[in-house]
Amino acid sequence: MPSGSLLLQGLALGVLTGGLYALLSSGLSLYFGVMRVVMVAHPAFLIVAAYLTYTLNVRLGLDPLLTIPITVPLFFAAGVAIQRLLISRLASDTMAMMSVLLTFGMALIIEGVLGTIYTGSYRSISMEYATQSLSLGAVRLPYDRIIAFGVAALTLGLLFVVLRMTRFGQSLRATIQHPQAARLVGIRTDRVTGYGFGLGLATAAVGGAVLALITPFFPAAHWAWIGKLMAIIVVGGLGSVQGAAAAALMLGVIESLVLVTVDATWATMMFYVFLFLTLVVRPQGFFGGRLAQRF
Repeated sequence: MPSGSLLLQGLALGVLTGGLYALLSSGLSLYFGVMRVVMVAHPAFLIVAAYLTYTLNVRLGLDPLLTIPITVPLFFAAGVAIQRLLISRLASDTMAMMSVLLTFGMALIIEGVLGTIYTGSYRSISMEYATQSLSLGAVRLPYDRIIAFGVAALTLGLLFVVLRMTRFGQSLRATIQHPQAARLVGIRTDRVTGYGFGLGLATAAVGGAVLALITPFFPAAHWAWIGKLMAIIVVGGLGSVQGAAAAALMLGVIESLVLVTVDATWATMMFYVFLFLTLVVRPQGFFGGRLAQRF
C-alpha cells in the first residue's frame, strides 16, 4: 500500500498534469463547438509548435516561453487560412465525418514534412530551471510542471475572457446558437468562424511550446496524444471548453494516482476506460451542458 506522502505527491502532480491536458485539449473543444469539426490534426500542430520552439531555442537561444508571442500569431493566421480554404468547403450536413478524413490527411502530411526536415529522431529542449523542483514538505513539484500549469491557467483564463466578455465572443456564441439569425443582425458569420478556428489553433502554439519544455518529441508523437485528448473532450462534453478543462483535471489526477499505486500501463488505460464509460452511460459528456450554452 503506497504511503500517504506518495499519494499526496501523485495528487499534486496529477493536478499540474491535468492543467497541461486542459490546455492541449481546449482547441479541440473550440473546433467542435464552433463548426462541429473533429480536428484530428490538432496534436500534429502541437508537434509543429514544439519543433518551431526547438528551432527558435537552438538558432536564437530563446527561452521556450519567449517563443510563444512569435508562434501564436502565426498559428492564428494559419487557422484562419485552413478554415477558409479547406474547412469551409465541407458540406454542413457531413461536416463531422468529412472533417475527420480531411484533418487525418493533414496530420499525415505534417508528420511527413516534419520527418523530412528534422528526421525521425527525438528532440528536446534542456533548460536549467526545468530540472529543478520546489519542495513543499514531503511533496516535490518540478518547476517545468509548475510553469506548464501556470501557462495553461493563464491561457485558459484569457480564452474564457475572450469567449465570455468580448464582442467577438458574443458573436461567436450567436453564430453557434443560430447562424441564420446571427447573419440577420449583421454578424459576419464566415469571419467569426474563421477567427474561432484560428483561436483554436493558437492554443496549439502555446501548448506546443510548453510540451517542448517538459517532454522529448518526434514527428509521429502526435499519435500518442490524439487518443488522450479525444477522451478528454468526450468526457468533458463535445464543444465544452469548461467541461474539457474539468475532465482534464480529473483524468490527470486519476492517471497520476494510478501510476503511483498500480503501474504506468494502467495509468494510460484510464483515459480509455473513462471514454468507454462516458459513451455507454452519458454520451453527452459528464461535464458539458447543451452545446449552445457551453462557452
